[in-house]
Amino acid sequence: MLTYQSAGVNIAAGEETVDRIKPLVRSTFTPGVMTDIGLFGACFDARFPGYEHPILVSSTDGVGTKLKIAFATGKHNTVGHCLVNHCVNDILACGAKPLYFLDYFATGVLEPDVAENVIRGLVEGCLENNCSLIGGETAEMPSMYQTGEYDMAGTIVGVVDKKNIINGSRVQIGDVLIGLPSSGLHTNGFSLARAALFPKYSPDTYFDELGSTLGETLLAIHRSYLQQCMPLVENQTAHALSHITGGGIIGNTKRILKEGMGLHIDWNSWNIPPIFSLIQREGNVPDEAMREAFNLGIGMIIVCAKTDADSIMNKLQSEHPIIMGEIIPA
Repeated sequence: MLTYQSAGVNIAAGEETVDRIKPLVRSTFTPGVMTDIGLFGACFDARFPGYEHPILVSSTDGVGTKLKIAFATGKHNTVGHCLVNHCVNDILACGAKPLYFLDYFATGVLEPDVAENVIRGLVEGCLENNCSLIGGETAEMPSMYQTGEYDMAGTIVGVVDKKNIINGSRVQIGDVLIGLPSSGLHTNGFSLARAALFPKYSPDTYFDELGSTLGETLLAIHRSYLQQCMPLVENQTAHALSHITGGGIIGNTKRILKEGMGLHIDWNSWNIPPIFSLIQREGNVPDEAMREAFNLGIGMIIVCAKTDADSIMNKLQSEHPIIMGEIIPA
């Protein structure tokens, strides 16, 4: 007799997972959340007191093959946090504060312990950013994923006052680029990193230059820059923000340039973290390929007027900001 469970889908494991994550998810609810989890859709109050002309901003993303490091180490409670912070930074680059987040988690065989830890990371990310984990989907799809593996993606919705939208329109030639340090690779470049480092080394390999194991370094949580950058959005001293993801510093920052503008990057203005030097050395990766694939230690770039640069540097002193370049004629 053929049943859903004998075909590979365990309804009981799904129900157990939902029961485990309900209190975690509820801990992220802000006053705008209008529904509990478990319904067919999630509702959020669309009144935004304090905004003259509220504009919704949304984004969807994943964490790529960083998941392979989670599989190899058995540590699953950080990739969800990375996913939330990545999405927060993406809408922050448009000037928006996060409102709510939805996740998609898919696996071949649902393991409640693993799923709970992944969701726990999502919850931690939402709590850090005052964002509600308002809903999501857990899918068990036998034969689609190898044993012990899963995929995940997230969608975020935020709000910005129309007057504070960041779209590159305020960027001028002569503006300064201020870089904020990353915590490592964040969520990009892992296919190249894995090709350079594995299987020569294992995730448990300890490197003195890293001060940790390879796995711990690669799983470092993608930083959120919401608290550091939102004041600059609200007082309009940030002409633009560039979240350094796939495509690197140049590939992402050129998105906010107008015609006739170019970038001057002083690649010697900051110390590149040891993990990138290790990848380049072990993989014999050329500089150009490193710059295209990785953030090289800079997770967010603030573009501002030269006259505001000193003030911003002072306000962000504890974040170790770096003046790393400027906007120049193309």
